[in-house]
Amino acid sequence: MPADWQNMKVGQLAATTRNALVGGPFGSNLVSADYVAKGVPVIRGQNMSGRWVDGEFVFVSEEKSKLLESNIARPGDIVFTQRGTLGQVSIVPQGPYDRYVVSQSQMKLTVNEDLADALFCYYVFLSPEKQNYIKQNATQSGVPHINLATLRDAPFVLPSINQQRAIAEILGSLDDKIEQNRRTNKVLESMARAIFKTWLVDFEPVKAKAAGATSFPGMPQEVFDRLPDKFVETELGAVPEGWVYVPIGDLVDVVGGATPSTKNLDFWEAGDNPFCTPKDMSKLAAPVLLDTERHITKAGVDKISSGQLPVGTILLSSRAPIGYLAIAATPVSVNQGIIAMLPGEIPSVYVLLWTEFNMEVIKSRAGGSTFAEISKRNFRPIPALKPDQGLLSLFGEVVQPLFDKIISNERESGVLARIRDTLLPKLISGELRVPDHLEAANGG
Repeated sequence: MPADWQNMKVGQLAATTRNALVGGPFGSNLVSADYVAKGVPVIRGQNMSGRWVDGEFVFVSEEKSKLLESNIARPGDIVFTQRGTLGQVSIVPQGPYDRYVVSQSQMKLTVNEDLADALFCYYVFLSPEKQNYIKQNATQSGVPHINLATLRDAPFVLPSINQQRAIAEILGSLDDKIEQNRRTNKVLESMARAIFKTWLVDFEPVKAKAAGATSFPGMPQEVFDRLPDKFVETELGAVPEGWVYVPIGDLVDVVGGATPSTKNLDFWEAGDNPFCTPKDMSKLAAPVLLDTERHITKAGVDKISSGQLPVGTILLSSRAPIGYLAIAATPVSVNQGIIAMLPGEIPSVYVLLWTEFNMEVIKSRAGGSTFAEISKRNFRPIPALKPDQGLLSLFGEVVQPLFDKIISNERESGVLARIRDTLLPKLISGELRVPDHLEAANGG
């Protein structure tokens, strides 16, 4: 540790105001019956998936929030998970709300701004050292939890406030770019979804052509020219002439996976072939799979009947839960909890979006007494609309570039995250020092 850095405890970083370091309300003081449609948002674990408290909130009334005044968090406060998914930490952002209620499962810290920078503290608690501290000091009986005293007494190495701000700016700039990529990808996904719905669910261009239009906004002319100009009735409703419903199993090759024996190291040790489970898919920020947590050897791949699936395969979690969805952007093998669709001549993006738009139908075909599961046998007969192949190919040419950009952004974000995770422990320990001129720029 640099000589000019101080050894402190988290409790010493708290502001001098009342309730600067506090847990959530006593259980009976905040229950689900207190939730209302709008009011003061409540911070729960699902609102703490990144730097900033965000997501879908539940609310309590203004009157109820006044009764919970000691459990209020405001912009700049740091929120920690006390029970459940330990290790979560987020900062209350500037807007859109001026205050929040901390739930029973969270704690909040208001830092003394003369001593500590909230964003720097956030990154310290993301470090492996602090994550290990939380896990090692947690009570594991029942729901894992930590006491407020555990957080108060956590050791904390504190550089000067200028050094803190400089470190936070470096790490924050990397996260800013990752967040920008995430927002861009959400827009690209929305564009792809809108094109699919307009063209292939609502049939708006065909309706326009049937009404005498000679073009359609946003649709390439060569695509519009291929469209039929009338509808025909089917047992599933009216569809453009020449388009037919066929079982999805006739459009794509539907296969499953398996898990090679984990007791046989020949299948796992030093493996470099991605092996996908629903857990991998649950972590995706965008519906593209670039890599997996675990890898298997060539011998492991050979133990799975579907082997290694090519880039462009559509992956759907078939249980625990049904519905995680992604395009494989790398060759991958899958376990028994995934249905994989090899599109062949059908554009991957069409299959992905068809699956998303038909998720409720897919879930309705599920069985299982312990948990819902959709089998390949029940999945294959689900009807899918098949336009003519030329139109499908043109649809792919329009939409695939959107997903190519999503993949590119996700790859960049992965590189940035690895850089951040490498720098983080070195910067907050003082192993790497921020240059003096950068620290000085963050003064005042």
